[in-house]
Amino acid sequence: MNGHGRVQPMSVEQIVEQAENFEYNPLVPFKHWSRSAGTLIKEAEIYDHEGNEQQAYLLLFRHARLILDKLPTHPEARSKENDIVLQQLRKDVLRNISKLEKLRPRINKRYDRYQAILKERSRAKAANTQALAVSPRVSADAQTQRGHSSPPSDSGLAHSSEALTAGDNRDLAVKLAHKEIRRRATARKATRQAGITQEDEQERRTAGVWGDWEEALTKDKNSIDQDTLSKDMHNVRMQVNGPKPEALQQDGSRPIVENQKSHILYPSVPQKSALGQQAYSYSSPDPTSKGLRASYATSSPPQRPSKTPNTLVEDSFLPQRPNKEAITHTSSPSRSESASPVPQDLKPSTFTFQSSAYLENGTPLRTIFLPPDLRHRFLSIALPNTKANLETCGILCGTLISNALFISKLVIPEQKSTSDTCETVNESDLFDYIDGEDLMILGWIHTHPTQTCFMSSRDLHTHSGYQVMMPESIAIVCAPSKGDWGVFRLTDPPGMKSVLNCTQSGLFHPHAESNIYTDALRPGHVYEAKGLEFDVVDMRH
Repeated sequence: MNGHGRVQPMSVEQIVEQAENFEYNPLVPFKHWSRSAGTLIKEAEIYDHEGNEQQAYLLLFRHARLILDKLPTHPEARSKENDIVLQQLRKDVLRNISKLEKLRPRINKRYDRYQAILKERSRAKAANTQALAVSPRVSADAQTQRGHSSPPSDSGLAHSSEALTAGDNRDLAVKLAHKEIRRRATARKATRQAGITQEDEQERRTAGVWGDWEEALTKDKNSIDQDTLSKDMHNVRMQVNGPKPEALQQDGSRPIVENQKSHILYPSVPQKSALGQQAYSYSSPDPTSKGLRASYATSSPPQRPSKTPNTLVEDSFLPQRPNKEAITHTSSPSRSESASPVPQDLKPSTFTFQSSAYLENGTPLRTIFLPPDLRHRFLSIALPNTKANLETCGILCGTLISNALFISKLVIPEQKSTSDTCETVNESDLFDYIDGEDLMILGWIHTHPTQTCFMSSRDLHTHSGYQVMMPESIAIVCAPSKGDWGVFRLTDPPGMKSVLNCTQSGLFHPHAESNIYTDALRPGHVYEAKGLEFDVVDMRH
């Protein structure tokens, strides 16, 4: 283990400034952004449960900003079905407003207390300096003692946890994941046995402070409308900014409010359209699912576009595969498996896994822990297709624990395959299951039955959809005929922007940049964790 880490307390204004620092690209399909919105809520819930209120507030505010300010301007938002989805997403914002309102004073109180301690420490340091100047005979031992005095201990200052590096603590990560995943599964089972529906559970978990279900039950779920949403979101902005006169714009919507002190823009809620009066349409979950969140009928995973036949391959158009070291099929034990003792009382709030890699623009990437046996299991499932020269694809699902992502489930969706294509079908069933199990999509895996291990141009376009939803998302490519495999992500920059702005089609087409994608494993943010359990769900049968 590697020392102790403490998240420095931030004010609500500072958190909001970070929350607004995300890149919105209207070229990304609307359905990907709607899935991203759901992921933001899931992550916020987990961070809050683990005691990281700052990160929970950041993600919820970012969610509101995305839904209220960005998505209404999306080119695809005007369609009838997407307008209905947008209305449903606004309901999520409304359910989260009370959460933001309750977190705000607690975050600011913690920040004020932290600032007061810093000021007291500064005054004490100044007094010590003055005393040393007046009394030059102070012993060297006394000076040393002052210089090494411990900072005041206050567990309420911020989310306090032990900072861990992924590579040195894989054994602990495995044990932590096993315990927490089982705890969550038990909680879902108990909720279902109590007769609480998925919709009611989501309402309770997101209305106010998660876990405060007694108060949430008093809310009138039938009173949710755009006027209420506008009023409540306005109150949140007023609490952050302070009172300020407001005038309605010509279209009747509230203008964007700007804090004169911090110059931070906060999201406004537009008036509802005529389509907003219609009933919300989302797919009904499987009665046997154990989910916390309803899935939207228009949501679908990034589809694998058709590839051209192998006969059209031109070597000059092949995306250059990044250099990587040879990886054997047998994973070696991590140093943590024989070094650091594992605490008996494992709680996610006790630990925080540090970022293990960064995007090319400096953005930190959370660690993904990957079961080393997953690809072998996937290849055995894909073997009949491989023998028939047909591609196979799977979805990598998992969850967030202690600021790290754990792949815990391999889902094989219904699909149509050829030698060069693999497209999912019945995507609503796929997402009903994923949402029902409260899972996150962390990437995808697919085979190249006869080709080598690389990311084709169409693979890059497919993966850009995953990486928009979550920057840590990975693509695993298996080339069974070559005995090779790889774990990849798009570079950012230049890969993400280059692919998103590309309008070319075809399996192999050139891009101006040579470093479109890179390895995500050794080095990277992906770590194989020996002993990490995972389930396989084959939806084709």
